[in-house]
Amino acid sequence: MSDYRIEEDVLGKVKVPADKYWKSQTQRSLENFPIGKETMPKSLLYAFSLLKEACAKANASYGKITQEQCDAICHVCQQIQEDQYLDQFPLHIWQTGSGTQTNMNFNEVITTLGNLWAHATILHPNDTVNCSQSSNDTFPTALHMMLAQKTREELLPACQKMVDQLQKLEKENEGIIKIGRTHLQDATPLYFSQELSGYRSMIEHSMRQIQECLPFVDELAIGATAVGTGINCPKDFDEKICAILKEKTGIDFKPDPNKFHALTSKDACVMLSGALKGLACNCMKIANDIRWLASGPRCGIHEIEIPSNEPGSSIMPGKVNPTQCEALTMVAVQVMGNDTTVGIAASQGNFELNVFMPVIAYNLDQSLQLLSDAIDSFTKRCLVGLKADQKTMDENLHHSLMLVTCLNPVIGYEKAGKASQYAYHHNCSLKEAILHLGYLSEEEFDRYVDPKKML
Repeated sequence: MSDYRIEEDVLGKVKVPADKYWKSQTQRSLENFPIGKETMPKSLLYAFSLLKEACAKANASYGKITQEQCDAICHVCQQIQEDQYLDQFPLHIWQTGSGTQTNMNFNEVITTLGNLWAHATILHPNDTVNCSQSSNDTFPTALHMMLAQKTREELLPACQKMVDQLQKLEKENEGIIKIGRTHLQDATPLYFSQELSGYRSMIEHSMRQIQECLPFVDELAIGATAVGTGINCPKDFDEKICAILKEKTGIDFKPDPNKFHALTSKDACVMLSGALKGLACNCMKIANDIRWLASGPRCGIHEIEIPSNEPGSSIMPGKVNPTQCEALTMVAVQVMGNDTTVGIAASQGNFELNVFMPVIAYNLDQSLQLLSDAIDSFTKRCLVGLKADQKTMDENLHHSLMLVTCLNPVIGYEKAGKASQYAYHHNCSLKEAILHLGYLSEEEFDRYVDPKKML
C-alpha cells in the first residue's frame, strides 16, 4: 500500500501522506514554508472550528448548502473543539501573511473527515466548507474570537485571583507600619496594607484597561470576504454568524461596522496588546518590589518572607531564591517584546488587507498565555504564604532618618534637614541629633515624632 496519495488543485498534482486528512494546499504550505517550529496556536484552531461551524449553520439557513452538508461540517468542527484531530493542523506561523493556508487547512480537513462521516462525497473545500467566506475575513475573525475568549476565560480570571489574594493580605496586615521608600531611599512611613493596596489597584486598573479593549476585539470581519465588499456572501450573513457565536460562547460578538477597516486594520489587536504590556509593566513592578522586600535573609531588606519553593543554588547550601518573581518578570519582558512585534505588524495594512496576521496571532496568543499562567503561578506560589517580618519592619521604621519629616512644621525644613544629616554623618539616632543640636527637648521629641501620626 502506498504511503501517499495524489491530490490535485489548479497548480497540478501533489503527493500527500496517506495517513493525513488534509489536501493539496496544506501540503504545499508545508513544503513551501519550512520556517521555524512555531505553529498556529491551539486557541486559534478552536476559534476557527467554532467559526466554520457557525458559517455552516448560517449557509444552511440561506439554502447555500444542504442540511446534510451542514451536519457533516458541524460534526467535524465539534470533534476539533473536543481536542480531536489537532495534529491535522501543522502549518507554521511563517506562511502567507493573510493566513490563507490555515483557512484552507481547515477547509480540507473538514471536507475529508466530513465526507468519511457521511460515507459520501458531499463536501468540497472551497464550494461547501468555505462557502460565503474568504481567508481574508475568516482569519481575522478567528483571530478576534481567540483574543476575546482567551482574555475572558483565562487572563481576567487569573488577574482576579491575584486581586483577591492581595485583598486578603491587606486584611491580614492591617495596622502594621513600615518605612516607605522612594528612589530606593528611605521615605516617610505607611501601613504595609497600604503598600499592598497599591499592588492590588495596579492589577485592577490593568483589568479595566483590558476590558475596555474587548468591545473592539468583539467586532468581527466575517462577511467582508475578499476585499470588504462582501462578494459571494448573503445579506446579513455577518449578523447571523455573530448571533450563532454568541449563543455558542456567550460573547456578544458584533459585525465590524466597516468591513474595509476590518480587513486592513489591526488596531484592536494593537490596543489589546498595549493593555497587556501595561499589565506586564505592573507585574514587573510588583514582582521586583516583592523580591527587594524579601531580599536577604540577613544581608538584605527582608521585611517580608515569601515561600521557599525549591533550593536556589547548586553550590550554596540552604540558599532560597525568589524564583516566582523571576519567572513573572521574564514573562513581562517577553510580553513587552511581543507588543513591539504586534505594533509593527499591524502597521503593515497595505491597501485592502493586513498581511502580517499570523505573527500577530502568535504573539498575542503567547502574551495572553504567559501572563495567565505566570500570574496564576505567582499568586499560588508567592503571594499565598507571603508574611510580614514585623520585627524587621519596626527596626527599619525607627532607624529611618526620614521620620524627621514630621518636624518640618515644628522646627522648619532647614533645621530638620541639618538634624538628619548630622545623624547620618555621626552615625547616631535622629533623637540624639535633635537633642545635641538643641532643637527640641526629649519630651518634645517624643511628643512630635510618632510614626502613627505620620500616616
